[in-house]
Amino acid sequence: MRERLPLWLHTRCGVEPRTVAAVSVVLVVAVGFAAQQYRAARPRPVTAPAVVAPAAAALPAPTAARAGPAAGPILVDVSGKVRDPGVRKLPPGSRVEDALAAAGGVRPGTDTTGLNRARVLMDGEQVLVGAPAPPPPTGRGGPASGPLSLGTATAEQLDGLPGVGPVLAQHIVDFRTVRGGFRSVEELRQVNGIGERRFADLRELVRP
Repeated sequence: MRERLPLWLHTRCGVEPRTVAAVSVVLVVAVGFAAQQYRAARPRPVTAPAVVAPAAAALPAPTAARAGPAAGPILVDVSGKVRDPGVRKLPPGSRVEDALAAAGGVRPGTDTTGLNRARVLMDGEQVLVGAPAPPPPTGRGGPASGPLSLGTATAEQLDGLPGVGPVLAQHIVDFRTVRGGFRSVEELRQVNGIGERRFADLRELVRP
């Protein structure tokens, strides 16, 4: 190795053995580093990662609590010209026609022109068959047949009172169903939608 070194290196370094060894180590390290850089710079094949399909979002299973309890039967008072009048227990969503069938049907010769057989019934309602509709109110004196009973009047009859529409009439029926009737006319003030002015117009036209 010493004989292969250039003449200028012999002269400069004095061709000391330690110098020759140090130069040899530097050369070996340089060659190794160059070889490593060459291998690192070479292009390498890249494998594409496998495509993983996202897991489908789990849909929450319906629970009984979310569905809510099933509605119970309704009680309807079928009276008037039917074969078997009385209170009937019917499934929710029943109509007037179902109530008439449960009461044995309408008596022969009964005029049912003003009876809506397709109307959906409410719990605590009364279906009056064959009875004439009450005459319209005549001011504060009330209808000719007397004050209307809040405990038995149908929603259609209550709708005929001054200032009472279908919605308010149904509120009165619902209030009656929850409270089990009216103990006094004053309780009409507690119905949603009846203020002092409307109560003043109705108090002489109705009775408990």
